[in-house]
Amino acid sequence: MNELTHTAADVLSRLRAKRPLILSLTNNVVQNITANMLLATGGVPVMLTHSEEIHDLLHSCANGLLVNVGTLSEQQAQTMITAVKDAQKAGIPWVLDPVAVGLLKYRTEVCRTLLQTPPAMIRGNASEIIALAGAEGALCRGVESTAESAAALQAAQSLARSTGAAVLVTGETDYATDGTTTITCRNGDEIMTRVTGVGCAMGALAAACLAGADTPLQAAAATAAILGIAGERAAAKCPLPGSFAAQLLDELAALSPDDVAKSALLEQM
Repeated sequence: MNELTHTAADVLSRLRAKRPLILSLTNNVVQNITANMLLATGGVPVMLTHSEEIHDLLHSCANGLLVNVGTLSEQQAQTMITAVKDAQKAGIPWVLDPVAVGLLKYRTEVCRTLLQTPPAMIRGNASEIIALAGAEGALCRGVESTAESAAALQAAQSLARSTGAAVLVTGETDYATDGTTTITCRNGDEIMTRVTGVGCAMGALAAACLAGADTPLQAAAATAAILGIAGERAAAKCPLPGSFAAQLLDELAALSPDDVAKSALLEQM
């Protein structure tokens, strides 16, 4: 145990005490698992599509916002651009999940427009982070990365410095950085990549962790540790994707701050 693991445990404790309401503007494929992962961890999920309702929620009771561009439409893009501006005015932190950025031109342009209203955190795989940072690197294969997470570290640090956001690069090893400090997380299991929506739902968990953290970097590291530990425990009991998906929710619900303090594999580089 070290200071980083205790901080991650404290983020989970504070998240559960606050029960943050997270508005998820996310893709059509992952809404169910996103809502269930938030509920299991201690957050409150809301999914809306009407711009007026989004405006009202962000200016009333929302605690966080996720913007995930997985199944992006032109109308949704405009709604997202307006939503992040509303979140900024309301003082609500938001998370960007730039799904398949770099592979497709339109969503890449939309995400760069979104970055003009700085997020508190950006969560993506290595290829997405490399592309969003404008660096040369491997492209995505669909929503999968063709680059290892370590290959995106320099791009992630540059992106964090240019946007002011914490950047969480996910992979076999997760990297959380604010451009100055970088934290590695080695929790998790390969089976997590074989269930649709786990990575996208991680963005909503990140938004919830922001509500329990003092800094976006703390939230990013805690997000990686919480989901990684739950994934390890679920995989040990259910090594096949179908049963694993349900067990992951159970492990998130059962995970205690003490479990995080004892099991988080967090280190500062």
